Amino acid sequence: MIKKLVDIAIKEGASDLHLISNSPPVLRVNRRLSALHKFGEISEEEVKEMAFELLGPERKEKLLKEKDIDFSYNFDDRIRFRINIFFQKEKISCALRIIDPDIKGIDDLNLPPILHELTNMSQGFVLITGPSGHGKSTTLAALIDKINHIRSENIITIEDPIEYIFSPDQSIISQREVGQDAESFARALKATFRQDPDVIMVGEMRDPETISTAITAAETGHLVFATLHTNSAYQSIHRIVDSFPAGQQNQIRDQLSGSLAAIVSQRLVPRNKGGLIPACEIMFNNPAVANLIRENKIHEIPVVIETSGERGMISLNRYLANLVRLKEVSLEAAKNYSLHSEELKSLIK
Repeated sequence: MIKKLVDIAIKEGASDLHLISNSPPVLRVNRRLSALHKFGEISEEEVKEMAFELLGPERKEKLLKEKDIDFSYNFDDRIRFRINIFFQKEKISCALRIIDPDIKGIDDLNLPPILHELTNMSQGFVLITGPSGHGKSTTLAALIDKINHIRSENIITIEDPIEYIFSPDQSIISQREVGQDAESFARALKATFRQDPDVIMVGEMRDPETISTAITAAETGHLVFATLHTNSAYQSIHRIVDSFPAGQQNQIRDQLSGSLAAIVSQRLVPRNKGGLIPACEIMFNNPAVANLIRENKIHEIPVVIETSGERGMISLNRYLANLVRLKEVSLEAAKNYSLHSEELKSLIK
C-alpha cells in the first residue's frame, strides 16, 4: 500500500502524504488537502504496519519511547521523504514530506535574482525565514548547491533530518544529521570550529546556545546560513534577541549588527496558472539597519527596507503587489499572505 500511495503522490505532484488511522490517505497538492477516497479508510493496524516498515527496529523503539520521531527516508532509491511519525489518541499517524531528488537553482524556483548575491559572500550571517512548509529548506539547498558549483569551499551542514543530498563539485560537503551524526545542533555547530569550514548551514536554530554560536561563527570569518520560523526581518531579529536573558541582549544586538548579512522571509503563494510561486521580503544589512539593531529600534527596520529598493531590498507587500500586477497571483491570494492587507491594496492602486 505504501508503494501505491507514494506512486500516486509523485504522479499528482503532492508535497505531503498523511496517513491517519480510520481515515482515507490524504495528499497536499498546491497547499490544498485532497483525500484519496478510493483507498477507503485505512485501519489502525495498516497505518502501524506501514509506519514500522519505514522505521526499522531502532527507530521503532525510539518512537514507542518518545511518542514521535522525525527522520528522512529514501524510497526505492528514487524519492526521498522527511517523515514524522507520531501518536494521536493512542494511535500511530504519519506525515510524509516529499523532497524533490533534484536540487533546483535560484532561477528555477522563481526566487528573486538578487539572491545570487548571497552565494558570492565570503562571510556573514544569512537567515532564511518564513512559516513551516513555505520552502525555506528548498531555498537553502539552492544557495548551498550554487556555492558548491562555483567555489572551492569546505561546506558543513547540520540538519535534523538531512533532506537534500548534495553531490560535491567544486566544494567538499559534509552533511551531519542530529541524532545520527551529532548529539545536538549546538554541539555540532561548536565542533565545526575544529573542522576548517568556509560555509556552515544550520537547518534550525532551536536554542540560545545554537544562535550564539552561529553568530560567533559569522563574526569569525565564516558564511553561515540558518532558518527561523518567523514572518519578517524585524520579527527575526526580535526573536533572536528575545531568546537571551535581558543582561545579554545588548551584547547580542552588538554582535548581530556587525555579523548579520541578510534576511530573506518567504511565502509560497498559489499561482494563477497553477502551482506555487515564492513571495519574499529581502533585507540586507547596511549602516542604517546595523544602527537600528544596536539602538534597539528594530521596529523601524521596515522603513529602511521600503526606502532601499536600489540596494535590492523589498518589503513582502511590495513583492506581492508586483506579483499581482504581473498577473502571477490573484489579489485574493496576495491578501491571504500579506501581513498588512490594507497597505497591500494601496500599493496595488
